[in-house]
Amino acid sequence: MEFMNHMLEHAAGQPWIYPVLLVFFFIDGFATILPSETAIVGLSALAMHRGEPNLWLLGATALVGAMAGDNTAYMLGRKIGLDRWKWMRKPKVQKMFAWAHYELDKRGAVLIFTARYIPWGRVAVNYVAGQTGFRHKTFFWLDAFACFTWVGYSIGVGSLAGHWVHNNPLLGVGIAVAFAVVLGVIVDHTLRWWHKHLEKKDGEKREAASAEAAAADAATAVNATAGVDRSNPAG
Repeated sequence: MEFMNHMLEHAAGQPWIYPVLLVFFFIDGFATILPSETAIVGLSALAMHRGEPNLWLLGATALVGAMAGDNTAYMLGRKIGLDRWKWMRKPKVQKMFAWAHYELDKRGAVLIFTARYIPWGRVAVNYVAGQTGFRHKTFFWLDAFACFTWVGYSIGVGSLAGHWVHNNPLLGVGIAVAFAVVLGVIVDHTLRWWHKHLEKKDGEKREAASAEAAAADAATAVNATAGVDRSNPAG
């Protein structure tokens, strides 16, 4: 365990860790393999023990990489659509794309912000935003704000967990990542529930509008019938 702690601390202090993380965060924007939150949280916890990696550099690396990845997915969605590659045609992925398409039409700004906290959700939203022609300048700034808060949230979670374990960096990282995963699941389910709640309200509004339109049509038909009866008196 002591050897692993030293190895972890040594790696965290190396300059090459930032370019590696930059690539990791970049790929996560358009092809999630492992949620990049785990890297930010784990390294933030480690930084509480020895001051490395530098949290400012870590945050800047995560921000630049995440934004670059998200905007790459946007451009890919615009250029190749949503069914070019085999993984895109899987039923589960197509369902995610359909969800993103519907939500983007209804509340684009809210979706782009909240989807950053849902690993596969953000990938779907990034591709769909490009494919549907969502204005890129608007997407860029909404995504920048979402990434900024996401980085702050992830560093905060890691730093908080890192304070709990002072003498064992490896254990601190493990606790931080586990905590982040559990919290991520809670956030994921909460945001999905919220979007479904908004979708349900949209459905109720559509039903109410349809009922009003049907009532108006019925009233118009009754008035028209009454008018015909008055214009053709009996006898």
